[in-house]
Amino acid sequence: MKFRKSKLPAIPAVPSAISNLAAMPINTLNPKVLTDILFKKDKRTQLFLDLSPQKRLLLLRSLTASVRKDILIHVPDEDLVELLHMVDPDEATDMLQLLTAKRREKILQMVSVSLKESLSTLLEFDAATAAGLMTLDYIQVDTGDTIAEVAKKFKNHEKSTGRPPVILAMKEDGKLAGFLPGHELGFGRASELIGKYVKRLPSISYAATHDAVIHMFHAHPHSKVAVKNDAGDVIGIIYSDDVLKLMQEQEASSLYDFAGIVQEESVSDSARRKVRNRYQWLIINLATAFLAAFTIGQFEDILNEFVLLAVYMPIVAGMGGNAATQTLAVLVRGISLGQIDLKTAGRTLRNELGAGFINGMINAILVAAVVIVVNGDFKIALVLALAMVINLVVAAFFGTLVPLIMTKLGKDPAASATIFITTATDVLGFLAFLGLATLVLK
Repeated sequence: MKFRKSKLPAIPAVPSAISNLAAMPINTLNPKVLTDILFKKDKRTQLFLDLSPQKRLLLLRSLTASVRKDILIHVPDEDLVELLHMVDPDEATDMLQLLTAKRREKILQMVSVSLKESLSTLLEFDAATAAGLMTLDYIQVDTGDTIAEVAKKFKNHEKSTGRPPVILAMKEDGKLAGFLPGHELGFGRASELIGKYVKRLPSISYAATHDAVIHMFHAHPHSKVAVKNDAGDVIGIIYSDDVLKLMQEQEASSLYDFAGIVQEESVSDSARRKVRNRYQWLIINLATAFLAAFTIGQFEDILNEFVLLAVYMPIVAGMGGNAATQTLAVLVRGISLGQIDLKTAGRTLRNELGAGFINGMINAILVAAVVIVVNGDFKIALVLALAMVINLVVAAFFGTLVPLIMTKLGKDPAASATIFITTATDVLGFLAFLGLATLVLK
């Protein structure tokens, strides 16, 4: 896709009371009103419209995508247009993308000309790319401009938008040279050229994925990144707070994945919808539970003879599961940041196995001591201690390799790895515990 080089469209001013809403906590809303909006779907729109414009925006920013979409598609056009004029164009674009194409076009005809130009530009891009995160809140100046000339452009933009822009310094050929820190406008002499004050600004392709954007901010911890088109021209800016919001959304997504919940599910969903989102995961877990039960069934004789073993079985499985979850969390984070893959996992695997063995020894001593003090049974204490060491090593092994293998197969490691790791720690943990008991106690 090619883009023509164009001037930045003017963006309508944002009232200062509205622009500071990000700092306003959600608990400023009436709890009963918030609860009714979440759960009373038939009254949700009217309750939303009864709020002040400031509280409407505050509420929208705190809701899940499904509830936010339900509100936006039902509010009158005039109220939606008012909301769009209250926020930055990139946030307004996010709202419009929740609407149908037909309604979106209708709303675009109702907003101001300047906002329409900005929104039309941003709507051209895929929301899942770097361009979907960018804002148009910047100005372009030449490296040969003076401090006074840039300050005038800066003030004009701030006056028209209510926000200070990023100052992009361009070379003679129109390519990006870097950015001018805003404070230099106050410290430099009016007649000085800005060239010597220009700082490096990293850039990224408009088509880059969100993961690539996050990786760039990790590799280059700047507060902003320029977005370029195929011709190398700057078409937008991504701020660090937008990337932080994206990372928070991904963390929430990973939490949903770990729990086996559809990301779009919210606290306000009906029981039927919650069942539809969760039953498949629970059925899969039920199958693995039967596998663990089958393993236990193979040792019925030893359990009947030494009932005390059944008391301590949950400790073996529980500790293995917890240790595996710790390892999995570290690996998923490393995978998401591009720090590890299956080919480079050797050292990480050795370290995790070492940590699993040492943690196993520590916990083995503790549980053995408890069994000896409480039950006075040295043999069961030995069996439980050995099983603890084995299961924590098993947890480290599968917690490291399974997410890497799932990633290699093109699967989400957070969503797909947990079931295999839990099965391994349960089945192998019970097998080690009861198998050792059969060898030691009989």
